[in-house]
Amino acid sequence: MNYNIRKIRENEYYLLEDFIYEAIFIPEGVEPPPREIVNQPDIQVYIRGFGTEKDDICFVAEVENKVVGAVWVRDMEDYGHIADGVPSFAISLYKEYRNCGIGTEMMKTMLAELKNRGYARTSLAVQKANYAVRMYIKVGFVTIDENDEEYIMVCDLQNTPERQE
Repeated sequence: MNYNIRKIRENEYYLLEDFIYEAIFIPEGVEPPPREIVNQPDIQVYIRGFGTEKDDICFVAEVENKVVGAVWVRDMEDYGHIADGVPSFAISLYKEYRNCGIGTEMMKTMLAELKNRGYARTSLAVQKANYAVRMYIKVGFVTIDENDEEYIMVCDLQNTPERQE
């Protein structure tokens, strides 16, 4: 599949509301939550006012000029927050574009960007049952904490390889 990964444009920030909904892990056989769930404060932290803080960085994946995925970070008090100054990840792809390598490439692009900007580490939270856990490990994240449902994972950016373009 041909795709392009690029920085999000300011007039596309509204897409993050759709992608944060798509990022909600829904186990097999479970009904998806209503779309209004994105209005809850613990989810709004990922998208409200995006682009207004220095740590707000986002890349999107395009297939045939259609944005099909997004990866973004910001320094926020989210589920994966480990310390101030450590950006937390969010990533999402529309279902029909998953398992094609696009998510891995988006992650690698963001990790390289964070490293180039001088960040030492980054974090995320992921449901233990989410198949994306394998991808996060593959790109350099390690589990530093967990609860009944989630892993808190960190990537040490000083130990990630330089991105070759």
